[in-house]
Amino acid sequence: MRISTAQMFHQNINSVTQKQSQTSQIIEQLSTGKRVNTAGDDPVAAVGIDNLKQQNAMVDQFLKNIDYATNRLSVSESKLGSAETVTSSIREQVLRAVNGTLSDSDRQTVADEMRGGLEELMAIANSKDESGNYLFGGFNTNNQPFEFDASGNAIYNGDSGVRGSIVATGVTVGANIPGDLAFMNAANSLGDYGVNYLASQTGEFTVQSAKVTNSITHVADTYTFTMIGNDLEVRDSTNALVTTETNFDPKKPVSFNGIEVKIDGMPASGDAFTMDHKPEVSLLDTINSAIALIEDPNKVNTQSGKSELAQMLNDIDSGMDQLNVARGVAGNSLKSLESYGTSHDDEKIINNSALSMLEDLDYAEAITQLEQQQQALSAASSVFTKVGTVSLFDYI
Repeated sequence: MRISTAQMFHQNINSVTQKQSQTSQIIEQLSTGKRVNTAGDDPVAAVGIDNLKQQNAMVDQFLKNIDYATNRLSVSESKLGSAETVTSSIREQVLRAVNGTLSDSDRQTVADEMRGGLEELMAIANSKDESGNYLFGGFNTNNQPFEFDASGNAIYNGDSGVRGSIVATGVTVGANIPGDLAFMNAANSLGDYGVNYLASQTGEFTVQSAKVTNSITHVADTYTFTMIGNDLEVRDSTNALVTTETNFDPKKPVSFNGIEVKIDGMPASGDAFTMDHKPEVSLLDTINSAIALIEDPNKVNTQSGKSELAQMLNDIDSGMDQLNVARGVAGNSLKSLESYGTSHDDEKIINNSALSMLEDLDYAEAITQLEQQQQALSAASSVFTKVGTVSLFDYI
């Protein structure tokens, strides 16, 4: 069979080019440390590598979300702990003010200390994170969440929004504590109604509890209790008589309109108090009201003043419980974040191990292959050079 000069030249060129390409591929692998640099190097392994890299990218995003949520919740949890400490100190001041031996100036000193504590508590409630966003504003992070209006009532400008942080596929963990949960929505220590004692009170009594016992028959309203002789009358906001407890016995609860009221002590004839539907109380409002009461020398030593302070102490306790609840929410979320973070770290170790098996280069094997390819390239080049110079005239 005859072989043309062009065919021989073409075959030799292809052989040299192939050897050069294989040598270049090994050199590239040695320079990158990777066995698979393009899909053409190993199509099956390339698919697995791409999937593992996508999983790692998703895990990295989860870990970033976890870090963000952890930082924010850690600061919130710390602030709530400080709020508990401040509130506990304020409670001690209220107990001091109950002491009947204190002078008006002594009580004013107590009130001033409480006001400083309230300002500190407000500063905590209006805390910001490192980015200047309010921690306890819910979704509304740009506006100051807490302030007092002209009447001295605490106003919450935020909302109940909880910003979820995606920490795993299909899993979201709250990354903030809304301010109303921590500072505004404490359970009323009496139950479902708040009590307003009148300054004319002379009998030693306090309302022990006022709870809704039957939601079906319950009628939310403002009720007035008046002691007339030995009987206790209850009237609604229209002054209509609701019930009368003849020969009132404080050992027995007063029941009406799905409500049960327990009174500790005996009202004197003519004593009265009102009751409003109020299942939740604000810690900030309670402290502010306690300060105003302690600063009023004409009221703090009266029977109604003592009754109100007793109720405020219970409401402060309830507020501290609420702070503890909010702190617990933050703590539970932090625990979950830590668990998911550990799980993602383990997942990434497994992925990287599998990735290494698929794409990492065996240097010893690669160097051996490089030497073989270089020798093959040298031989192919030598043969091509010699064959290319052969001429028929050399044999004539």
